[in-house]
Amino acid sequence: MTAKLVLENLKHKPMRSLLSVFLIAVPVTLILCLVGLSQGMLADSARRARGIGADIVVRPPGTSVLTLSGSPIPEKLVELIQQKPHVALAIGMISFPVTSVTFVSGIDLPRFNQMSGGFHYLEGGPFRGPDDIIVDEYYAQQHKLHAGDRVTDILNHPWRVSGVAEGGKLARLVLPMRTLQDLTGNTNKISQIFVKADRPANVPAVLAELKTLLPDYNIYPMEAFTSLLTVENVGGLNTFIHVMVAIGVVIGFAVVLLSMYMAVLQRTREIGILKALGASRWFILKIILAEAVVMGIAGTILGIGLSFAARALILALYPASLTQAITPEWWPIAGGISLAGVLLGALYPGLSAAAQDPIEALAYE
Repeated sequence: MTAKLVLENLKHKPMRSLLSVFLIAVPVTLILCLVGLSQGMLADSARRARGIGADIVVRPPGTSVLTLSGSPIPEKLVELIQQKPHVALAIGMISFPVTSVTFVSGIDLPRFNQMSGGFHYLEGGPFRGPDDIIVDEYYAQQHKLHAGDRVTDILNHPWRVSGVAEGGKLARLVLPMRTLQDLTGNTNKISQIFVKADRPANVPAVLAELKTLLPDYNIYPMEAFTSLLTVENVGGLNTFIHVMVAIGVVIGFAVVLLSMYMAVLQRTREIGILKALGASRWFILKIILAEAVVMGIAGTILGIGLSFAARALILALYPASLTQAITPEWWPIAGGISLAGVLLGALYPGLSAAAQDPIEALAYE
């Protein structure tokens, strides 16, 4: 009987019910998209770092996991590291921001190919001159670029797209190292060094040697470095997500409070009839809360569906700038947050309905 009453009440005002479900879905989508973007972009950075093929990464003092403070490493340090025992190859790289989320990397392409196995070109090929640029498939898709095209909006310099490469190695934009050093005023300076040991078993020995040689530098095994690229290790990001979660609870609470309060006002006579027929306060409260739970579950399902739609839209419009992951582990969390908000929002209208005097409710016009 309770289920039938809940269903009929929701069907009685379909537009109000659908709008409430949609508004509950909005914070669920917001939470899932925010978490998905955070995890997706960090996972993409880790994947591109692993694609370099290095065993160790050497970063200058004062850097965080995600940021580099300019290009303070002398380039001659690469050759010094190269001469150390069990070092098969050491290469330098210079990095410079193009936008807030896109960096261009300057490399010595032959040495980079030796370490990583080289780029897999979908169009064109490697550099043929100092003003050539390699873009990955996602940047090419977003900016509609092909091999041979001319680009002028990167570092205010004219470039020729020499190749479009498969994504997953180093960066979305790659330039000859000397050209990027000259353009950014970092002659003979680099941002970080990648080191490959002659054998995997010798990585700890090389790591210890480098830490003795460069005590002030941040030196990581590559797997340890990529494992740090998580939401928990990025300063402020976890707090931001928690704030968004709190906003989601508030939105769900406000939407359901308004919706259920209006529903109670519109069904005053119905509630009076139910109480006149012997319905208890708990029965009335249970009906109101059950309606809220149904809307909360429907809003959660719709929110999950909208997160897939948002990911498809982002992938179509900004594949090089934003990477959103699908996070099934957050679905029950988002659902729980949604249900907490709707139950809190329905509690006051439910208690008000349960406390109504049946005689006054029957006389209500």
